[in-house]
Parts: sequence; structure tokens; C-alpha cells
Amino acid sequence: MPEEALLVINPCADLPPLLARGEWRLSQARTLAVAEEKLRHGDYPLVLVVINPVENEALRALIAQHPNRLWIGLVERDQLANEALRNLLAACFHDFHTFPLDAERLCHSLGHALGMARLIGDHRSALSGKVRLIQGQSEPIVQLRAQMMRLQHCRLPVLVTGPSGTGKELVARELHYGTFGEEAPFVAVNCGAMPHQLIQSELFGHVKGAFTGAQTHKIGKIEAADGGTLFLDEIGELPLEDQVTLLRFLQEQCIEMVGSHTSRSVDVRVVAATNIDVEQAVAQGRFREDLYYRLNVVRLRTPALRDRRDDVQLLANEILAEVRGSRPLTFSHQARQAMQAYGWPGNVRELRNRVQRAAVMCAGPCIEAQDLELSHSESLLFDGSLKAVREAAERQALLQTLARFPDRLEEVARQLAISRATLYRLLDKHDLH
Repeated sequence: MPEEALLVINPCADLPPLLARGEWRLSQARTLAVAEEKLRHGDYPLVLVVINPVENEALRALIAQHPNRLWIGLVERDQLANEALRNLLAACFHDFHTFPLDAERLCHSLGHALGMARLIGDHRSALSGKVRLIQGQSEPIVQLRAQMMRLQHCRLPVLVTGPSGTGKELVARELHYGTFGEEAPFVAVNCGAMPHQLIQSELFGHVKGAFTGAQTHKIGKIEAADGGTLFLDEIGELPLEDQVTLLRFLQEQCIEMVGSHTSRSVDVRVVAATNIDVEQAVAQGRFREDLYYRLNVVRLRTPALRDRRDDVQLLANEILAEVRGSRPLTFSHQARQAMQAYGWPGNVRELRNRVQRAAVMCAGPCIEAQDLELSHSESLLFDGSLKAVREAAERQALLQTLARFPDRLEEVARQLAISRATLYRLLDKHDLH
């Protein structure tokens, strides 16, 4: 029987000998950041995690990014008094065990979870050739799906644009699966999250001794994507000086490590994404025109959720099915009405967050509008007073612009044509900090 891959997060001393009794190929990650890298690039149907209550929210976010894995938690018994931890276990985990571990029960639990993971894997493979990640039946999604299908048999660069939270990375992954299959590497790079001084090293790698702290030889993201897809998220945030280096790579399909004088050719399909107005950025000199034309060979646009309202219920039902576990949860009629009436400035990401939170916090078998925290928004929309309508519109404009430019208050103020002082006052007024 072949060994099955099992990722263990925050391993403790008594785990390896315990798991050595099973047919497992263990991979260990001592931090959630390391686990995220392993989950992005490895095939781990099961994840075993020693839960640290301090990391509850970070762990919940990691699980949300990888909903197709089955998660099993290990906790100290006295930690079960923590309500937040109990909610996390109920919403996100297939099973959990307490220390000291019962070896026989743990092995049985892992075997059962593996069987479930295989069923999930078989179901996913049966969808080969279809869009498996982009969900919906609305006209904008049907059009997007048709465009993606036409791109399955080519490796042209693609630029994906659309508001924040609309699933641009899902589009990139679906393009990757359609062109290369699931065995080829898919490497995602957030261009807005890399420190400027480390961008060159992150993208191209470095040789040992290239700079202070470079104690080992390290390959870059581009080389790691060789034979597959390099996804450049938030490409509009890349500094101008680094855009030049990226352009050279796109033109020559060669990389040179920091500290090295030899180049190496790579075969990489580039998919870039941004939520900014790229044409405006080019006109303002914030984005290189030659890089824009190199990336914008094929353009795909992900629609805002307000433009695909026919999909709101379908998406909400799928998200709820992922997070409710064995609880017989459903949405009330009022909750469905509220979701349909809401403008969703944060798009699918906001829908996912609200449904996940409601699934944990609701007390009964039905999720109500107040569990989704949508009842207040509805009352503002349907209050007949002019003041309420103005405030609702003001709040909506703030939410939409904040969703487009998260953590960039200067750009939010510029888009709304107000001063930063006025922006701070409005954020306080609407309790949006």
C-alpha cells in the first residue's frame, strides 16, 4: 500500500512515533506560514494540527484558503473551556483529539478522514475539463467561463482585472489547471506584500553570500514555477524600478539570481491580476506602458458580486456547506432576502466572511439576517428619511472604496475626493476602523 501524504502543523514530541505505526509520509510545519507554503505547493489531503488558541483567527483564515483538505485538531483538554476554540473546532474541523492521545483512536480517525478525502478527490477529478473553482450561473460568469475555456490550450499571458474579493486568484488557478493540469507548479506572488528590498531575491532567487543574511542558495518564485504558472497578484503595486526587471524576464524568459552572473531560461506562463485601473495608472506614470502591453495580451474581468446577483444564493449555500460540519444549518427566508438586497462592496470575500461568522455564531438551526449582520444595512436602505438615505449611501461608498484599496487610506481619500482628515472622521462616524 503506498504511503499517504500527511501534513502536521506545530508538531510535538510524541507525534512522530505515534504516526510511524501508520502508512503515512509525514511532512512537518512548525509555523502557519510554513504550512501555507506547503499547502500551496503540495498534495496533502489531510492536515493534522496541534492547535494553539492564540492562533485561532490565523488558523481559521488558513483553513478557509484550503477548504478541500480535511483538518483534524489536537488540543489540550483544558483548552476546550475556551469558547472561541470550540467554535473553531465545530466550524472547521473534521475531527479533534485531546492529549494524552489515544493512538488507536487517532489512527482510526485518520483512516476514516483519508477515505473521505479520496471521495472528495474522485469527485473533483470527475469534473475534469469543467470550471471547478469559479462557481455561478449568472450571465457574467457564463461569459467568463467561456473565455477561460478558449484559453485552455494556449500559454499566452493573461491580465485579470476586477474589484477586490471577486476571485481573481481562482481564475488564475482554473486557467492553470486547464492548461497544465494539477501536477505542474502554480506559484502565487503578492506583489504588494513583498518588501521592496527583497523583491529581486523573492522573484529571482539568490546565491549564497549575495548580500548580508544570504546564508544559503535559494531559488526564486519564477524558477519555482518553471513548467507551470506564475501568478502575479496585485501587479499594480510593484515599484517602477522592479517593473523594469520583470519586463526583461517576460521578454527574454531568462532569470539571473541575485549575486550570480549566469542566466537560466525558464518556461513559465504568467497570469497577472490587479484591482486598480491599469490604463489610468499607465497614464499617470505609475505603471510602465511596455510592461502593461506585455502582460495585457489577453484580458479577463471578474465581475463584482452586485453584477451577478443570481449567484448570491448559490455561493452562500456552497460556503455554508463547507463550514457547517454536521450541523443542519440553513438560511431563513429573511436572511436570503437580506443577502439579495445587500450591495456586497467586499464581493465574494465579504460573503464568505459573513456566512462563516454566522455559521459559528448563530444559536438555532436557521441563520437569520442579524447573524449575517445585514439587518442594520436593510433598515438604512428602507428608512424613508433623507438623512438615513444619505448616511446609507455614504457608508456604502466608504465600504466599496475600502474594499478596492485595503490598507491604503491615502488612495481611498483620493478616490472619494476628500481629505484624509475627513476620511478619518467618516470612518469614526460609521465605525469602520
